[in-house]
Amino acid sequence: VQLVQSGAELRNPGTSVKVSCKISGYTFINYYIDWVRQAPGQGLEWMGRIDPENGGTHYAQKFQDRVTFKADASTSTVSADLISVRSEDTAVYYCARRVPAFGLDFWGQGTLVTVSS
Repeated sequence: VQLVQSGAELRNPGTSVKVSCKISGYTFINYYIDWVRQAPGQGLEWMGRIDPENGGTHYAQKFQDRVTFKADASTSTVSADLISVRSEDTAVYYCARRVPAFGLDFWGQGTLVTVSS
């Protein structure tokens, strides 16, 4: 199982950023994918999840107005789009596979997003 994320991004405040996560090693639609981020010196922060089978999403309340998750079964890729970024969004963003009644078992390598003017 592999989750391979896109590379680091640098953005100005007020712009948007997209992080992608290409999945291999299992049937794409069989597991939800969660997105989690970690700001410098902070703990992990759960952003939400997507069901790759039907594109259904569940967002943490904090992010629901600014983030959109998508799943593309043709490329086995999920993505997270974050709009109106600000300095507080500087963090490493992770995708991770969710196993029911177990939690997150496989993680991407992380994508550093830096928001700075």
